Amino acid sequence: MVKICCIGAGYVGGPTMAVIALKCPEIEVVVVDISEPRISGWNSDRLPIYEPGLDDVVKQCRGRNLFFSTEVHRHVGEADIVFVSVNTPTKTCGLGAGKAADLTYWESAARMIADVSRSDKKKIVVEKSTVPVKTAEAIEKILTHNSRGVKYQILSNPEFLAEGTAVRDLFSPDRVLIGGRETPEGREAVNALRNVYAHWVPEDRIIATNLWSAELSKLAANAFLAQRISSVNAVSALCEATGADVTEVAHSVGRDARIGPRFLSASVGFGGSCFQKDILNLVYICECYGLPEVAGYWREVIRINDYQKSRFVNRVVSSMFNTVAGKKIAVLGFAFKKDTGDTRETPAIDVCRGLLGDKAVVSIYDPQVTEEQVHRDLAMKQFDWDHPRHLQPLISPSDLANRVAVVHDAYEAAREAHAVCILTEWDDFRNLDYQRMFDAMHKPAFVFDGRNVVDPAKLREIGFVVYAIGKPLDNWLKDMPAVA
Repeated sequence: MVKICCIGAGYVGGPTMAVIALKCPEIEVVVVDISEPRISGWNSDRLPIYEPGLDDVVKQCRGRNLFFSTEVHRHVGEADIVFVSVNTPTKTCGLGAGKAADLTYWESAARMIADVSRSDKKKIVVEKSTVPVKTAEAIEKILTHNSRGVKYQILSNPEFLAEGTAVRDLFSPDRVLIGGRETPEGREAVNALRNVYAHWVPEDRIIATNLWSAELSKLAANAFLAQRISSVNAVSALCEATGADVTEVAHSVGRDARIGPRFLSASVGFGGSCFQKDILNLVYICECYGLPEVAGYWREVIRINDYQKSRFVNRVVSSMFNTVAGKKIAVLGFAFKKDTGDTRETPAIDVCRGLLGDKAVVSIYDPQVTEEQVHRDLAMKQFDWDHPRHLQPLISPSDLANRVAVVHDAYEAAREAHAVCILTEWDDFRNLDYQRMFDAMHKPAFVFDGRNVVDPAKLREIGFVVYAIGKPLDNWLKDMPAVA
């Protein structure tokens, strides 16, 4: 039996290995992690991450050919193929701080692989984490110089799944990318991994490249997607200024076959674990290779995203008589997108901090985000979220208790509130009883829709003052323009 081991039981490693186990019943798949609570979660009835369809996949395979374990050394040593899916956070200090990827955990994983692999057989090490170009070369050097007779081949196999649709993406991927050395041994390793995916992925969707192309493709793909979001968000500001409707503009633009409709929904800004981190990494790489103009281009994608979040906060404050001090603001949605509980780099963090900075009282409801996570995120420094939890700052409950409440119901969040801010596009938010919410709020009652979830005309009929990203402004908002 071929044995696969994945180091790292996070958002990529866990779901990916579960699908491989389901589709390849003759392969033993073990996911290892040093975090006992995380592994316990994967072995429980309540998985540590929320993804539609994931529970069913895990339960079909767990205990048969899918296992979750903290016995890292044993399973890595026994594996024929080792996937490495550890964090590659943004450096918070030293050279490249705020941009460069911190490869500390990757280097530790490579040294551990070399230390526990003692046979004379071949072992394939697969980069599953998003890493800078040329990382494979560094990993090769560590493994080669610490080899105990093992012949290693390094492959790059970046994951392109999207949170919220991860299982669907894994079942039917647009492409599977495998990068390897252009040598007989490298091609043999690529074919070995290709044969795993070929159990369910059509041959024409499995793409083989050299190592550097595969590593760069992941960064480039995320940069292109983020650039589309920043582009439509830049247009949304112009729509508000001119009376155009960003939804209509995006629909028209997306009908152009050269452009297409995806990732053209205006919003309060993009979030998630990849976009900002990967673009900053791309900026740093460009600077290191003497390409300041290219670095500047990608830096602007981040700047527009930051501008969109601050523009939203400014609109809230300016519309409410230029102050939200002491006013209750209901925040609906804290996750960075619907169908996930992930809050990494969510725009809600910056929006809530902006409101709190103007002394607002914030009441937050999200169907998948816990009170502990909300408090942790609001207290955390930038880039700390991707470091181990025991190194993250913990906030005392008393520090935010007076001005931040996390409730379990949208109506409770809106009760006696002055405004509602919609920051995640959960489907449930489209069907709320907004008349009931309006009746329980202070007047004038405001709705600030950062995801274009509601119908502004219907809410205005109820009596709300409504602001929706990129939509024509009503007279109230025209009379109180936001200061950028």
